Amino acid sequence: MSTSEQTPPPVGEEIHLPRPTLLPLLCAVGITLAVVGTTVGWVLTVAGLVLFVVTVARWVGETRRDVSQLPPGE
Repeated sequence: MSTSEQTPPPVGEEIHLPRPTLLPLLCAVGITLAVVGTTVGWVLTVAGLVLFVVTVARWVGETRRDVSQLPPGE
């Protein structure tokens, strides 16, 4: 580790945390529906895959927005 990684940030410096979101939970639900749907029926599989794709797309979009709002150098 370099010295800069071991020193704490200056007092008053803002710490960036992502906003709370339900997207990881919905993504897991989509995967679960798709897997269960492989044994129960194709309708659940399709619904799970659609939910999974939509939530991953939104999750990536939110992450990109969060990263773009960070100050330079972080």
